[in-house]
Amino acid sequence: MFKKYNPALFQGSKNKKGYFEGWYFKLVDSLEETAFAIIPGISLTPDSESSHAFIMVFDARNHEMNYFKFDVNEFNASKKEFELKIGENYFSHHNLVLNLEKGSLKIKADLEFENIVPWPVKLLSPGVMGWYSFVPFMECYHGVLSFNHQINGYIEVNGEKKDFSQGKGYLEKDWGSSMPSSWIWMQTNHFKEQDASLFGSIAKIPWLKKYFTGFIFGFLFQGHLYQFTTYNRSHIKELIVDDDWIKIVVANRNHRIKIEAKRTKGVDLPAPSQGEMTSKVNESLNSKISLKLYEKNKLIFAGEGKNAGLEFVGDIQELIKGLKK
Repeated sequence: MFKKYNPALFQGSKNKKGYFEGWYFKLVDSLEETAFAIIPGISLTPDSESSHAFIMVFDARNHEMNYFKFDVNEFNASKKEFELKIGENYFSHHNLVLNLEKGSLKIKADLEFENIVPWPVKLLSPGVMGWYSFVPFMECYHGVLSFNHQINGYIEVNGEKKDFSQGKGYLEKDWGSSMPSSWIWMQTNHFKEQDASLFGSIAKIPWLKKYFTGFIFGFLFQGHLYQFTTYNRSHIKELIVDDDWIKIVVANRNHRIKIEAKRTKGVDLPAPSQGEMTSKVNESLNSKISLKLYEKNKLIFAGEGKNAGLEFVGDIQELIKGLKK
């Protein structure tokens, strides 16, 4: 139960099969010229033969993704706090250190994070998934470990140092057996207002041999987290996906949020299916998200978030149908 209330911790065990767990560090420099996603994790396959730890390095501006594999025994996670080691690489709430080499490619990093802002953990709602965190048979669990934080340090690729001092970061994770067959994911903390940050996800959730469409949206502004989720009785009023835009309206009793996300060119990243990294998800870190927040019918925030992470996988009609169940 201790782990439930500490979603950043390694939630699994290296003895599991058909299981994955991954942490997602989004990094944008202060000039917004360089953006990386660094994803450490573990893939425990049903037959164990192809099980491995991994570190993905996604250079969003150059549209390059590199996947580094490690023996499972090189994966070590603290049981008391978020502290993860994969080979000579280190990850925590406060630090990220890389020492990666593959052929002629060498990637090094030494980064520090300050002023972490996680999704609140409460007794009956231990994180972003609310009471669903206690359900034992979910296909995939999610955690938002920091909406917004400051970065200091550098990433070096083949001797070229990229300065991330005074940059902005975001941190989340997923764990379970597989990613959903259909989902939308978005995130940005690059609004004109420095203390504004958006995270949102809509996904097909298998449930008792059927499924429903679940969703979680959190908008952090001026220290207040506006939550729109399946479990707090919010409702999706509009959901449109075409080649250029993802448009969403979500409302609850007191607030309504309107989102228009511009789709841009992305890169295919490996994703888990029954613990194996055999699926693909196309992700961009160069999208723009227009957001309006209303209290009753009064507009209380309007802005555009840049350097947005955006993903859409699967069938939009499947997600729309699942909202009606």
